Parts: sequence; C-alpha cells; structure tokens
Amino acid sequence: MANIEEKKLAVGTFPCTDCGADLKYKPGTEHLNCEYCGANNDIPQIEGDIEELDYYEFLAKKSESEETFVESFVKCGNCGASSTLEPNVTSSHCPYCSTPLVLEQAHDEKMIQPKSILPFKLDKNAAKDELEKWIKDLWFAPNDLKKASLNFDFFKGIYIPYWTYDTETDTNYIGQRGEYYYVTETYTETVDGKSVTKTRQVRKTRWHPAAGNVQKFFDDLLIVATKSIPEKYAFNLEPWDLENLVPFNKNYLSGFVTEKYQIELDEGFQMAKEVADPEIRRLIERHIGGDEQRIISMNVNYTDITFKHLLLPVFVSSYKFKDKLYKFLVNGRTGEVQGERPYSTIKIALAVIAGLIIIGLAIYIYQITKD
Repeated sequence: MANIEEKKLAVGTFPCTDCGADLKYKPGTEHLNCEYCGANNDIPQIEGDIEELDYYEFLAKKSESEETFVESFVKCGNCGASSTLEPNVTSSHCPYCSTPLVLEQAHDEKMIQPKSILPFKLDKNAAKDELEKWIKDLWFAPNDLKKASLNFDFFKGIYIPYWTYDTETDTNYIGQRGEYYYVTETYTETVDGKSVTKTRQVRKTRWHPAAGNVQKFFDDLLIVATKSIPEKYAFNLEPWDLENLVPFNKNYLSGFVTEKYQIELDEGFQMAKEVADPEIRRLIERHIGGDEQRIISMNVNYTDITFKHLLLPVFVSSYKFKDKLYKFLVNGRTGEVQGERPYSTIKIALAVIAGLIIIGLAIYIYQITKD
C-alpha cells in the first residue's frame, strides 16, 4: 500500500544529565535514577486522557494509521516468549523459563504502541520479600523449594501486554423458568419390627417457557495478551488499579523487560467474550426468575466496541524441581503473588499418618469414656 507512514517510537536508553550513565526507572516515583551518581532525572509527564480506540475502525485501517512500538526482541526457543533485552548485556536468560537466550537472534519488531501503562510501584527487593513470604506460607512445599527461592538470579520485572475492551451487549434469549411445588407421598418403613405407613412432602419442579432481552455495558474487560504465563495465574493477579493508568511513556520501560504481545487484537476480543459470558448468563437467569432457570439459546450482539493496549508490571521468577518448571508471578503494584508450586509427597504422607493417629486416639478415648 503506497504512502503508508509508520509512526515509530524507538525504545532505548536514557543518559543521566549529570554523568551520562544509563538511567533506570525507579519504581513508585516519577523519575529515572542513576545508579552511579545517584541523580534523579524527572520523567516528563504527558498530559491528556487515555484514548479508547474504535475496535472495528482500527481493524479496518490499522495499516494506515497505527503507531508502532519498535524494539529489539529475542525469542525464547523453549517457551516462545519474545522479550526485550537490557542494554549492553552479553548473555541473558528467558524471564519466564530461565532458558539461555541466543542473543545473535535478536531482531527489531514492531507492534501496536501501548496507549497507557501502569508503572512499577514495587522495586525488586520489595517483590522478593512478597515472594519469600508466599513461599514460606505454602503448605506441603518441598524443603528444596524454600532453599532455592533465595536464588533470584533470573528474577525479572516485566511489562506484560494486555488488551482491555469496552462494549455494549444486547442479548435475546429463550429459556425456561422452573417453579417449585410440593406433593404428598405415602411410604412405609419398619419401626420396631413393624411396618409403619408415613407421609412426606416431596419437592418437584414445574417448567414454563421464558424468553426476553437483557442489556449490559462492560467496561475494561481485561485480557492478558501473552501465552507465556498461565492465564489463570495472570487472572488471579487482579485487581489492578487501572484508575492510575498513565499515558504511555517509554521512560517507564528503562531498566525493565518488555514483552511483545502474542495474542492479536481480534483474538483478544474473542477471549473477552468468554469473560463476559458468565455475567450475561447470570443476568438472563435473574431476568427469567422463578426457582430454577434453563437457558436454551442466547444471541448476543456486541456494539460500540472500543479497546486499549496497555502494559502492566509483573515480576516473574521460575523454579525447576525434579525436571519440571514452576513459574511465580508478583503484581508489581500490589505485591499479590500467584504461581505454580510442587508438593512434597513425604510431607503429605506424614500429615495423613498423623491424621490417622489422631483419629485413632480419639476413637480409643471415646471407647474408654463410654465403657
């Protein structure tokens, strides 16, 4: 296509105004810090609201109008994550699986420029403390895990790509409304060797046809745009203080790794529909009423769809136990920790044995007191 102008934002290093050394963003502040002379360099704040982009218009015209975020990425041959490299490194490891990276394979890639960012609020030491507390409180964790957790060689702060979607939904449905009623049933049972006739109330359900329409606006359906971390753990890092999003500023990336999104905009919206589906079903069930509800069919129409591409701060660490990799995530704003964890079969077995002993003692004491 002719005359396509790409608006590129190169992400690089930032020299200290005092000594010229590379600066890094200092979490929880609005300035870059020099590790050599200690000088703080203020980050210019970008004024203006964070823009929501029209979903369908962007898909149709993005090749002509998109701002692109240009950076050198290296792809991990093990887990497939594409992440940036810190400046002047001679060797590096994948922040997700600790696999050594082939730096010669690094190359420039472009992606949709994020419109907003949540800067890191916790620094690396604070995140380590949160992770250590989480590991310490794990039940039935192998002792090796607690020892290995002290090794943070590959503990990285990463800006994870996300999409958020706003949309109006209008849903027509067909279903059934169940209403309870009770009938008296007669039955017999043996009491003291004699057959006795008794009655009881039995609940039954009478079903009625139902149909209708429900509407709901969804604000900021949040979808993680990477496949490098388990979706359920990324979801459990929430809530995020999205009200504190700031307009994208490349200064906040200095000193941290940035991952390229693996989930495209349209694929992300399909995932957003799955997130919205349970809430729409709950609305339908409330609309149907009665004691029970059945949804036979539902036709959802999504309109006024807008989106944002944003970066959220996460610390990532991994631990290998018996040739299996476990990943840990720390929310870079709140300190919330989520992750996979191994279990100690020895500790579980000892706990089961101890439980059986306690139950046995309780039964023994009961029998003694009874006699």
